[in-house]
Amino acid sequence: MALQKQCIALDGNSLTTEDLISLGKGLLRIKLTPEAEEGVKRAREIVDNIIAQDKVVYGINTGFGKHANTVISKDKLKELQENLVRSHAAGVGSPLSPERTRMLLALRINVLAKGHSGISLEALHAIIDAFNASCLSLVPEKGTVGASGDLAPLSHLALGLMGEGKMWSPKTGWGEAKSVLEAHGLKPLSLKPKEGLALINGTQMITSLGAEAVERALAIARQADIIAALTLEVLKGTTKAFDSDIHAVRPHLGQMQVAWRFRSVLDSDVFSSEITEKNRPHQRVQDAYSLRCSPQVHGVANDTVAFVKSILSTEMNSATDNPLVFPERDLIISGGNFHGEYPAKALDFLAIGVHELASISERRIERLCNPSLSELPAFLVNEGGLNSGFMIAHCTAAALVSENKVLCHPSSVDSLSTSAATEDHVSMGGWAARKALRVVEHVEQVLAIELLAACQALEFHRPLKSTAPLEEVHRLVRSVVRPWDRDRFMNPDIEAVHKLLREEKASTRSA
Repeated sequence: MALQKQCIALDGNSLTTEDLISLGKGLLRIKLTPEAEEGVKRAREIVDNIIAQDKVVYGINTGFGKHANTVISKDKLKELQENLVRSHAAGVGSPLSPERTRMLLALRINVLAKGHSGISLEALHAIIDAFNASCLSLVPEKGTVGASGDLAPLSHLALGLMGEGKMWSPKTGWGEAKSVLEAHGLKPLSLKPKEGLALINGTQMITSLGAEAVERALAIARQADIIAALTLEVLKGTTKAFDSDIHAVRPHLGQMQVAWRFRSVLDSDVFSSEITEKNRPHQRVQDAYSLRCSPQVHGVANDTVAFVKSILSTEMNSATDNPLVFPERDLIISGGNFHGEYPAKALDFLAIGVHELASISERRIERLCNPSLSELPAFLVNEGGLNSGFMIAHCTAAALVSENKVLCHPSSVDSLSTSAATEDHVSMGGWAARKALRVVEHVEQVLAIELLAACQALEFHRPLKSTAPLEEVHRLVRSVVRPWDRDRFMNPDIEAVHKLLREEKASTRSA
């Protein structure tokens, strides 16, 4: 019998990127805090009073965008909301994975739980029931310009909840949304005034994909330091550049943290290295920049990721739809919180910052493979000529770094006017998020190649041992990839080590 999943209580104010990743993996169920339920009810009362009093308020009884001045009759308000969702479900491209759709849905629930959207508590509970059953709408990945938020993807998300379009669950697989919901004993949403707009207006596509990108960037940044330290070790580099006094006089937090990680795994009074000890009489005064300047380069990448995580954490717990309901003031106010510029700019910055981990890693791979720089066999394999070793693995790393240079061009510097010039400045944040994820994946793959190459280089130093932490990393890699004594199919080795990095296993107890 399956164990009951742990429940997370959402209040719209305290969701973390780590929580969102767990929700995406299906590890958590959702409920609302009592305070959130009260807030949702109070906001809905404001909307119901507006309808009862025949007041004209944007998004409740008017058209949308250019049609904002068109008043809709009371008997057409349900149709107004449903038409909004249907017409805006105009995305294209591959569907989001179940994990990413769960993240998108969970984040939308969190925003609705803030109590400023005007959705009914009944509708919000129905959406939570769908999440907990993993009934996930088909959401194409392309179509948002990040203006009135992520209208197209969030409309696809809402469409399935209405029992229209396609939906997936582990129990049914892909099918008609209404049938998937019925298979779980759930009814399609019937939208009340304001509820369609409440479901589709916001930055949750940008931010949920961004949360995955930032968490993966955090993981690979931590591991990049250990991988670079292993490369320094097998290239017989000096540890002098990581002296704490050097970094204390340029005290950027990320730089100091990276230098500490290097010191914690390299030869020291705590951990000794036979390789370093043997090479000490011949130790270079200083190394090439790709080795010596790792704290400075990796450091700013770490600081960038931390900054972006802060922006996204605020965005995840913000009311980003329009208009917003303020029960304490008995007001509904139109504004611009849906504009995606904050997460878009942050995710463009993330791509630029984390890319540098791959850029400098590729230079270290070159040093490992080049016998004139490494004092090791060419391309890290014996019988060169007969065997090519890591020759093309290095080319793959170079190709990925080159792709990243194009992907790092910021999408948020672009804007195209939409909605008959009502939405005349947009963020292009959806593409910022999607390409940030691609950049992070390329960084993971380049560092997987460096880790493979560094472990292979270590074989040529045997029987000498490295430090205990670096030997632990070597044992981890050797648990999934055996040493190269002759050429073989390399792609499975790269994929196996990439998987280790995705699971953040290339770390050490001390670092």
